[in-house]
Formats: sequence, C-alpha cells, structure tokens
Amino acid sequence: MQNKPRLIPLLLKATLLFVSFNFAFILINDVPLGKISLYNVIFTGRERFPFGESPESYNLSLFDLDAMFASHVLAGSEKTPDEYRVLLIGDSSVWGTLLTPEQTLAGQLNVNPISACRKTVKAYNLGYPTISLTKDLMIIDQAEQYQPDLIIWLTTLEAFPREKQFDSPIVTNNAKRIRELIFKYELNASANDPALNQLSKQEQTFVSQRRALADLIRLQIYGVSWSSTGIDQVYPENYERAQIGLEANDDFHGLTSLPDALAVDVLDAGLSTSIPTLLVNEPILISNGANSDIRYNFYYPRWAYDEYRGLLAEYAEKYNWNYLDLWDVVPMTEFTNSAIHLTPVGEKILAEKIADAIQSNCNQ
Repeated sequence: MQNKPRLIPLLLKATLLFVSFNFAFILINDVPLGKISLYNVIFTGRERFPFGESPESYNLSLFDLDAMFASHVLAGSEKTPDEYRVLLIGDSSVWGTLLTPEQTLAGQLNVNPISACRKTVKAYNLGYPTISLTKDLMIIDQAEQYQPDLIIWLTTLEAFPREKQFDSPIVTNNAKRIRELIFKYELNASANDPALNQLSKQEQTFVSQRRALADLIRLQIYGVSWSSTGIDQVYPENYERAQIGLEANDDFHGLTSLPDALAVDVLDAGLSTSIPTLLVNEPILISNGANSDIRYNFYYPRWAYDEYRGLLAEYAEKYNWNYLDLWDVVPMTEFTNSAIHLTPVGEKILAEKIADAIQSNCNQ
C-alpha cells in the first residue's frame, strides 16, 4: 500500500518524458537516419534497391531514399582507378521482376565484364519498380555523388504522361526532394501539388513516424537473411503471362495526342546533368494476338506508341541527346508477366545491345 503514492508520480514523470520525446522528435526530422546502415559493414550490400512486401523475400518497400542507397552495394564500393562505373536507372524491368540479381541487366553486364575507355565496366542496378520519369530523376539526382562514368536511363512511354508523375508512392512521400527538383530544374510542375505528401508538425512526431522507423530497423534485420541467401524477392513457380490477346480499343490515358501531355521537361532535366547519360527506349512486347493491329500490348495502342517514338527521336536530334531505341529487339516469347518484364534470355539480348552502346559511348 505504501508504494501507491510513489507509483503515481512515477507514471506522471514517465508520461511527461514520453510526450516531450514525442514532440522533440520533430527537431531531428531532417536528420538522415537512413544513412545509418549495417549493410556494406556487417551485411553484404544489396544488388538492387529494397522493394517488396513479402517477409519470405527478406525485403520491404520504404520511402527513405538515404536508407535505400545505404543498403545498396554501390554505397560500399570504393571506385578503383580501372573501374568504368555505369549506373542503370529505370523501372521494374531494370530492377528485375522475377529475375535473380545475376539475371538482371546489371548482372548480365557484370558476369562477362567488358572494357570501355580502357577500363573494366562495372554496372550497378538502380532500377526501382513503379513507372515515372520524376521518380527516375530523383534517383539520378542522388546517384551523381557516386562518381558514375555513365548513366544509362532506360524508360518507356508509360513513364511520360504528366498526369502520373506523382503517382509513385516513393515520389509522393518525398515531397521535400521533389520540390527541390522542381526549383532546381525549373520543371513544369507545381511545388504545392496536393499529391505530394507534405507532413504536418503532428505527422513529424515520433508516434506518427514509428512505422517509418520500424521499416528502417526491419531493413537492417533482413540483412542477415539477405547476406546468407541472396534472396530479395519471391519467385513463384507459376505466374500469369503477359497478355497477347488484347482489347479492341486504342485508349492511352484518355489522350488523343501526346506532345503537350508528356513530361519531356523532366527527361531533359535528367539528361542535362554533368554525367554522360545514354537514354534507352526499353524493349516492349509486340503482340501478334487478337487486336494486335490496334495495340502493341496491354500498355500501348499503336497510334500512341508510334507517335511517342517519333517524338523521342525528334527531341533526341533537336537537343543532341545520346539516344538508343531498342523497342523491338526482344521477341514476344521472352517476356514474363508484363509487356516490359524480360526473361533471362531477353535480358541477355538487351545486355548485348547495351554493352555495344557502352563501348560506342567511349569511342564518341
């Protein structure tokens, strides 16, 4: 009974301390906690950015770009004098859906090393699932600090519509970074777009940020399993193949023409950095099934994709972009569950083309 009076002050004191800590957390909101990582120190660096929601993949999706880079093998790789460093930027096709790290474009470029500029090429996979030029630009902007000799930016028409630039969750949840990019490159976008998730003071407290902090800790914990297994995604035995029989419609995001609807300014921003950059129009599935005279695949009606290719070639010539169009180099049979996801054989075909382009870039 004598302990009860002491318990109440103790609870009050603990409550005050927690409340103080909760709101004091706002003061360290800009501290890059994601840069604190066990990867490349205790655990092997990841071959690609963390992405996924299945515990059995030893992976997760998070919005902290610093943590994503800190977990990547690139962050722990000191550049040697004889390394020709190539960074691959793009969507899930570059990241490698359904592919092991060795089967991806980066993996296949590294398995049989090539020489460029009298150095050995080392490719790093900085692809990230979700399709958006703005997402790619954000990654390119951060990747410049890693001393690349060449950036290869693989993209496709689905990344261009202005209306979907902020659809990617990693873009939505990095409002500060996106605003900085808008001002830095004078992009044709609103820094106050409601799609950008600007956190209120309340949302910056410890209680509100506990999920993000938990994700940082989970990412470190998964490092144990990643290092020992090399598994970073689920590989189902069976999956639904990309559509060959297509609907008889020619709709593309409700558009009737493309020039004013594409975020070409974002593309130009990414190509205007001081790092030599090769822009690649990535391969797509070209269907020969039902209604293939109307659509190339699930994503693209023929009119839209043909117009896009014409515009991209025109812009490349006008602005002197280093551009490579590989839209049709992979046969229909070498796509997996999407019109942009390749089989290992398809990736090998693409890697051979990219390897030639890397060497040609040195000659130029």
